[in-house]
Amino acid sequence: MQTTNTVLMIRPARFAFNPDTAINNRFQRQPLDPLSAQQKALEEFDGYVDTLRQHGVEVLVVQDTPAPHTPDSIFPNNWWSSHADGSLVLYPMEGQNRRLERNKGVLQVLEQRFAIHSTIDLSHLEQQNIFLEGTGSMVLDRQHRISYACHSGRTHHDALRQFAERLDYQLCVFHAVDRHHAPIYHSNVMMSVGRDLSVVCLQALPDEGERLTLERSLRDTGKDILALDFDQLEAFAGNMLEVHDRDGQPLLVMSASAWGALQPAQRAHVERHTRPVVVNIDNIERIGGGSARCMLAEVHLPARPSFQ
Repeated sequence: MQTTNTVLMIRPARFAFNPDTAINNRFQRQPLDPLSAQQKALEEFDGYVDTLRQHGVEVLVVQDTPAPHTPDSIFPNNWWSSHADGSLVLYPMEGQNRRLERNKGVLQVLEQRFAIHSTIDLSHLEQQNIFLEGTGSMVLDRQHRISYACHSGRTHHDALRQFAERLDYQLCVFHAVDRHHAPIYHSNVMMSVGRDLSVVCLQALPDEGERLTLERSLRDTGKDILALDFDQLEAFAGNMLEVHDRDGQPLLVMSASAWGALQPAQRAHVERHTRPVVVNIDNIERIGGGSARCMLAEVHLPARPSFQ
């Protein structure tokens, strides 16, 4: 199934601007008041969780710990992904302090509630400076087993190839840049794929051949394309995630800035396919350089009998 009803989120303990990732994340901004960043992030996080639960999404919340300091732990989708066959994949991370997130109890929570049949650990690639940052680096079409990914300092082809071979995925790899021609650091900033709808900034692909290949792949797999421009990309309109409620109805989760950037016709386009779920995370977006999708780690694992 393409979407899930269960997501895991990390409640921040020391959310802050992360210099380890700011090198190639052009969305990050230094806070004017660093002392208030954590408190504002907590308020936004708790509101986000409440909104999802009100819409019938199961949210597992793991409280982060103050030590070691992991300022980006609020974005858990980058270092692990889960799959319906019971596979759990661990990914090689570029940021040094992001690697510490693997040892903060998240995996134990998953093991208690879900049946993990195999763990595919790619984190050893960090020793070779080869990186692949989970469903930040890749946008997965789980129905058709296609991994969409743009090349960047955090998304290397060797790691993509290993992921594809181990999980039997096809690759659709391309180059994507922002309006200043700098590589886009994560694929999920410029596109999302749901059951029937794909939101994508085709304008970000400078190579016409790659752009046509991406568009053809999406259309051939039955996706209706909603095209974004650079202004909308910069408002995190590409960073959406489709989930479903307890009745199986599709929901498209996005930030208030993303929804606000869409034109009326584009909003209607979204509403033809899904019900939009809009959350206010302005502070997290500005300081962390990630948005609504980055904060959600999808759980596709089968539940243990005691939790069914």
